[in-house]
Amino acid sequence: QVQLVESGGGLVQAGGSLRLSCAASGRTFNRYSMAMGWFRQAPVKEREFVAAITGSGGSAYYADSVKGRFTISRDNAKNTLYLQMNSLKPEDTAVYYCAASLSRLPQSVDYWGRGTQVTVSS
Repeated sequence: QVQLVESGGGLVQAGGSLRLSCAASGRTFNRYSMAMGWFRQAPVKEREFVAAITGSGGSAYYADSVKGRFTISRDNAKNTLYLQMNSLKPEDTAVYYCAASLSRLPQSVDYWGRGTQVTVSS
């Protein structure tokens, strides 16, 4: 099993920044073979893809709504995934979930974290 624990959420004003972290652990967690990513879910909306990164960290993918503002990265030595969020907007308000995949994101998610709340005030 793989455990994912998010942190770093909070309340920020529009235009501000936050950095989310996701700590991965578990006997079956293979840092180099698992793609990881972030999804988010706003109230009364479906969960949506935000960003993903390959196991090596060599390639990253973003939703159009966050391109140029968010940056995904990972530190495989620390088994940790990050999401740097800049120029935040009220519409970025959501619960942010960390995800891990044995194949490819966002198409296939094998593990989810419990989420961390991000609230952006106008």
